[in-house]
Amino acid sequence: MTDNRDKLPGKAGNADVSAFLDKLARTPAVHTPQACGRLMFAMDATASRGPTWDRACHIQSEMFTETAGLGGLEVQLVFFRGFGECKSSPWVSSSDQLVRRMTAVDCLGGQTQIGKVLKHAIGQARDRRVNALVYVGDAMEEDVDALCHRAGELGLLGVPMFVFHEGGDPIAAQAFRQFARLTGGAYCPFDAASASQLRELLNAVAVFAAGGRRALVDYGKRSGGGAVAQITSQVK
Repeated sequence: MTDNRDKLPGKAGNADVSAFLDKLARTPAVHTPQACGRLMFAMDATASRGPTWDRACHIQSEMFTETAGLGGLEVQLVFFRGFGECKSSPWVSSSDQLVRRMTAVDCLGGQTQIGKVLKHAIGQARDRRVNALVYVGDAMEEDVDALCHRAGELGLLGVPMFVFHEGGDPIAAQAFRQFARLTGGAYCPFDAASASQLRELLNAVAVFAAGGRRALVDYGKRSGGGAVAQITSQVK
């Protein structure tokens, strides 16, 4: 992962979303108050991921907008595609910087490389606090036991993993749920056709990474309606 870093250019229902956000709100904050939140944004960029990648490029700017008053947000993009290609960007603190790197990536056919993503996240977290890892994908084609071991290491470092699962692949769903459980994060399936749903989920995790649980509750009050509002009244 480290050697490749410089090569990167500058239908789930309301109940599913509510359950995810409820779990998110109950996850302990893992950042220093007033510090800039650090969110690792990892995506499967194999061929099947094209439409969701394009959608995420348009949505990601709101993550920075929602966290501006919470001390800000730094995001690192991590992706894999093709034959053994897995890359990460520098940590960036603006939408323009992130979208420039995302739009430079074309999705290519290949197998999943989630193990490399987790290994990289562990290395980053050992170097400096990472408040959350978001992973967006639709498949899992690796040794699940090895991946769960690495997820457990990530959990010991205090990095919750929030997995957004596109599609209904049962093998992936089982693995993704375990990653979330082992890291103290959350799992949520989402509908690839619903841009608003992905936007809401990404914003919620960004707010959590920047401001913790209390900030998420405040965000739910401000956003009004939708899945976030459904869970804010439940948070004690």
